[in-house]
Amino acid sequence: MQSKLKQQWAECQAILADNLTSSAYQTWFAPIIPLQFEGGILVLQVKSQFVAEYIEENYISLLSATILRVFGQGTHLEYRVLIDSTSGAATMLPSGGTQAKANTVITQKQVTHFDTQLNTNYTFDSFVAGEPNKLARTAGVAIAKQPGYTAFNPLFIYGGSGVGKTHLANAIGNQVRAMNPQARVLYVSANTFKLQYQDAALNNRIPDFLNFYQSVDVLIMDDIQYFAGLKGTQDTFFHIFNYLQQSRKQLILTSDRPPIELKDIEQRLLTRFKWGLSAEIKRPDFDLRRNILLSKMHRDGIKLDDEVVNFIANNVRDSVRDLEGILASLLAHSTLTDREIDLSLAEQVVSHIVAIQPKKATVGDILTAVADYFSLPEKALVAQTRSRDVTYARHVAAYLSKELTESSLAEIGFKLGKRTHATVLHSIEIIKQKIEFDPVLRQQIAQLEAVVLH
Repeated sequence: MQSKLKQQWAECQAILADNLTSSAYQTWFAPIIPLQFEGGILVLQVKSQFVAEYIEENYISLLSATILRVFGQGTHLEYRVLIDSTSGAATMLPSGGTQAKANTVITQKQVTHFDTQLNTNYTFDSFVAGEPNKLARTAGVAIAKQPGYTAFNPLFIYGGSGVGKTHLANAIGNQVRAMNPQARVLYVSANTFKLQYQDAALNNRIPDFLNFYQSVDVLIMDDIQYFAGLKGTQDTFFHIFNYLQQSRKQLILTSDRPPIELKDIEQRLLTRFKWGLSAEIKRPDFDLRRNILLSKMHRDGIKLDDEVVNFIANNVRDSVRDLEGILASLLAHSTLTDREIDLSLAEQVVSHIVAIQPKKATVGDILTAVADYFSLPEKALVAQTRSRDVTYARHVAAYLSKELTESSLAEIGFKLGKRTHATVLHSIEIIKQKIEFDPVLRQQIAQLEAVVLH
């Protein structure tokens, strides 16, 4: 009986080896030991629960089809996970991985189960809308309602890294599935597609590869720029694109640049990329960055002062992922150090992730700081008072306004009580000459700069 089981499993291994790369087969299936096949239950021993879960997530369709072919209809699959090799202690894990479904029966329906590869966390609800992504999001909502039947086919979403292209593309796919659970929606990165194509070519399975992709209702191809220079991959995708587009199936493509800027991509593909809508997702502006932070804080139950939120939104300008990462880092620092999340902690965390943008001073900020520093009323600096102390402070204010702001001499003069361009220039020259040999003045200037720019 045991010899028959080994023979049957050897047949399974031959099929698996023929359909997988050598490294994939050797890593995941070669070490499996068939333990028992009784009462329609096949028990396979694997090294760890991780191995079982990985097989379930990545190879269950192939494994199910193989077992169905060799062991017959109605077979139940269970994994025996060895816990302690010395004592032989083990646990049983039904096929279904961490979901622990009881004795999953391998049926033809399961064999044809379609794995969308979508990230279910990426939805329209979690995608914060704003002016920088308005066009792309609006088109995405329309596509989700009628995939393949809008003018946006293909939808070509482009923008820099971290602006939300992948999130939006997945959100469209998830919404399509929510409205039609039977829809065959597939998310795949261009790099993964390339590797799948190369594997299919190596194993003479190009027809199967084409048949699979041509069966898709909504194809989401992420980072299409990685097709550059790959002639075979581009040729194959060209045929898939044509078939799906002509069959009124939906294509969604993402890239870090618009079609016109893509390099080493065949012209016939570039032409097709422009058939539908090319929609840019721009870098998030301040309002969008702030709203993303508030949305993330609400979902995660985090409370931050407006001062902290505004500081992060002002300084983390390029990537949505950076915004989310900083919130996670702030929470971790606060928890581990038992410290309140305040502006000081935010500055510390943000400075390790991005270059903090220096505060842009205004002439008004400088007048306030100078008046406080020299214990003078601010209105004295803009009045016609010519007392020695006030004049000195006014000279300092003029100098700092020129050094720390982008204001013109005329603008500075206007803020200093409608003084002329020549008067302001004279004040600046006086401070420039004195600062070279007056250490007290140098210290005053340094202290005032610190106050104004903090």
